[in-house]
Amino acid sequence: MDSPEKRKDAVIFLAVRYLFARPRQTLLTLLGIFFGSAAFVAISGFMLGFRGYLIDQLINNNAHVLIQAREEFLTEHSLDAPFYGSAYRHIFWAAPPSGRKDSDIVENPQSWYLRLKNDPRVAAYSPQLTASVIFAKGTAASASRLIGCDPLQQQKVTTIGEYVVEGKFADLAVGGNRLVIGEELKKKLGVELSQTVSVSLAHRAATPFKVAAVFRTGNRMTDSLAYGAISDVQNVNGTPNQVNEIAVRLHDHAQAAALATTWAGWGPEKVESWDQINANIFEIFRIQDAVRFLSVGAVLIVAAFGIYNVLNMTVMHKRQDIAILRSMGYNTGEMIWLFFSQGLILGVSGAILGLAFGYGVCLYLQTIPFGGGSLGSGPGHMLVSFQPGIYVQAALLALLSASIASILPARAAGKLTPIEIIRAGAE
Repeated sequence: MDSPEKRKDAVIFLAVRYLFARPRQTLLTLLGIFFGSAAFVAISGFMLGFRGYLIDQLINNNAHVLIQAREEFLTEHSLDAPFYGSAYRHIFWAAPPSGRKDSDIVENPQSWYLRLKNDPRVAAYSPQLTASVIFAKGTAASASRLIGCDPLQQQKVTTIGEYVVEGKFADLAVGGNRLVIGEELKKKLGVELSQTVSVSLAHRAATPFKVAAVFRTGNRMTDSLAYGAISDVQNVNGTPNQVNEIAVRLHDHAQAAALATTWAGWGPEKVESWDQINANIFEIFRIQDAVRFLSVGAVLIVAAFGIYNVLNMTVMHKRQDIAILRSMGYNTGEMIWLFFSQGLILGVSGAILGLAFGYGVCLYLQTIPFGGGSLGSGPGHMLVSFQPGIYVQAALLALLSASIASILPARAAGKLTPIEIIRAGAE
């Protein structure tokens, strides 16, 4: 009888030989694992690359935590006490009160400044006053938002200064009614650097502002906004010393949600982190993940059926070989390993080839011009992720599908005995 080491070598040799004995079926099964792994790598690389870019934009272009004026809305009985006091307990309105209460300012911003200044987790903060205004130059006019801020602090809180293509964002600190406008707003007004734009609210006279700089982010909505020094915007809005937002940047953006929840109990203001504000985007990410795994899973399930069919047919056609091997002393475990290893060989080979091909596809994808802006980077190429986790997940999915598909035929082969095989042949 052969030694256990020799039997192991013989089992591996027979497993490879059985695969090559049916080259067409083996190749088709291998291609299923190959395409499933490659598709997972390519799809995941593209999706996660775009996701990484989008999250980077959310983290760097916006505040990590935003402290805003509280939102209060009138209900049916909100005005009962102010109008009638406690004399009447049962009041019915023909048209119940509704709408938003006039509480669009941060009530005590100085207390927030003191807390944020003394918090070691806070990297910077910038008070803001956002007003809906009408920009006009000659006959051209456009309604948009004017954001009043501390120019030097705003550049620490966000990366807006990096998107300036003309002039300098810091020039707002000089004062004297200066604006930094987005490129879209510049096009609508037909204005150039150093020219004057009229800024007005519905109930106030127009105020002239000088264009000090122009920025371009690639996002059309953002590029339709304008920034000004907070003192200038307060004067235009007629609300001196008032702010309606405080933008906060943290040293670690991952702490934003926990800190926002804690800070929400410090006052009546509405406090939200960057991920809470964009919760709908993260819901889309979860849907993308589900679609990604389901689509690739369908391919791998088909490949798994191929492995099952190949091994099942091999077991049926190699019953005499199994009888001979069992007669030579090969045990049940070695018979199971003989056929189970064929599935593993297909899974490992298909996964390795698929990962290599998927990596090559990702390298090609990131060279494709994609128009720049919010979907591109640098010269405007597609963004692709090469995270190691993508390749680990693809390999695990391929091996898992191959292993599950190999279990039943391998167990069936292990249960066969020489006597059962001879009887089946005689029948």
